[in-house]
Amino acid sequence: MNTIGIGLLGAGTVGGTLIHRLVEEHAAIAAKTGLDLQVRSIAVRDPSKKRPFEAPGIAITTDAKSLVDDPAVDLVVEVMGGQDPAGELVLRALEAGKPVVTANKELIAAQGSELIAAAERSGVALLFEAAVGGGIPIIRPLSETLAGERITRVMGIVNGTTNFILSRMSEEGTAYEDALQQAQDLGYAEPDPTADVSGADAAAKAAILASLGFGTWVGLDHVPHTGITDITATDIRYAANLGYSIKLLGIAEDTSAGVSARVHPVLLPTDHPLAAIRGATNAIFIEGPAIDELLFAGPGAGGDPTATAVLGDVIDAAREILAGAQVAPRIRFAPSELADFGSVPTKWYVRLEVADEPGVLAQIAAAFGEAAVSIKSVWQEGTDDEATLLIVTHRAKETQQQEALERVRNLDCVNRVAAAIRVESDES
Repeated sequence: MNTIGIGLLGAGTVGGTLIHRLVEEHAAIAAKTGLDLQVRSIAVRDPSKKRPFEAPGIAITTDAKSLVDDPAVDLVVEVMGGQDPAGELVLRALEAGKPVVTANKELIAAQGSELIAAAERSGVALLFEAAVGGGIPIIRPLSETLAGERITRVMGIVNGTTNFILSRMSEEGTAYEDALQQAQDLGYAEPDPTADVSGADAAAKAAILASLGFGTWVGLDHVPHTGITDITATDIRYAANLGYSIKLLGIAEDTSAGVSARVHPVLLPTDHPLAAIRGATNAIFIEGPAIDELLFAGPGAGGDPTATAVLGDVIDAAREILAGAQVAPRIRFAPSELADFGSVPTKWYVRLEVADEPGVLAQIAAAFGEAAVSIKSVWQEGTDDEATLLIVTHRAKETQQQEALERVRNLDCVNRVAAAIRVESDES
């Protein structure tokens, strides 16, 4: 048999599901692939913890370094998460000439350039299909199938928790706090949901998508991010009246100033394919001159989808070991300019609470004009002595939009800037 010894770093939700698949479906995997995938050992923090899988004959250890160094382990799978000690262990495996499969988006976004270079030096594979989009195949299409395409933009709903929350708010009028609690009750959100709702999780994934999509390394520190904590049911309702849905998107694009990547809520036209993505589903939308538009959608989180992506990488890495030759194409990056977000053209939706009196709109229009931002549309609703103004701007540099917002905020006639959300559309 073509036996490959596997060592797992971590046995949580994804790791536990993967172990179950490798043990329970061993015969089926062997019949389909010709591979005898044997889990040799599992490194965990607490070996006494009860786990939802059987691991007969598999060593369980707290010494992760010894697992990496074990000569019986041909292939290391890292599903422990975080950068420390995962980064050190992955680098140790690669430098020892062992291929690594990981689902760790934080690690790849932060240290991917270093780890990919280490894999290249050792002539082994570093595979991370599960790091973005869970069970959605997106890493291979970007790095292999579309390697010859001049991609212009990649946009994605890459965090199921936030999409679930926004779906509940838009479809049922649920308040943010209640929608978040529902996500936690269903297991979509962690007890501490900060990484999800702040946009940090999506930023790590956007960094990876931008790097692969444009062939230049975009580190996590080059991805500004804003979360959904300030999104209200009021703005979701107003957005719908204007023909938009609100989504948290990771956006990577090739601009005149260089490659840009960012994460923030956007107003998206309701006829855009991503606007129809509901619940905890993830979706990634790719644009290019030859392919026009491609949409990849599916379950983006959870043990089963993510373990499926990890298992696919394990099979590829195992085949490479047995072939003694490169099977998975290596990922390479070329130097390129990275755009400062301030130079990127954006559009804005701004909701203002203003004094309901003559001349207010003229003052606000003048403030936008002084920042060289033109207004596309205005909608006003009066309520006694106060009025609500909804403004959608034309496209202008992000710095100009921010300047306009600050000028408006300082006007005496403006009681409050209630919301400011970017608009993503093909219109100028």
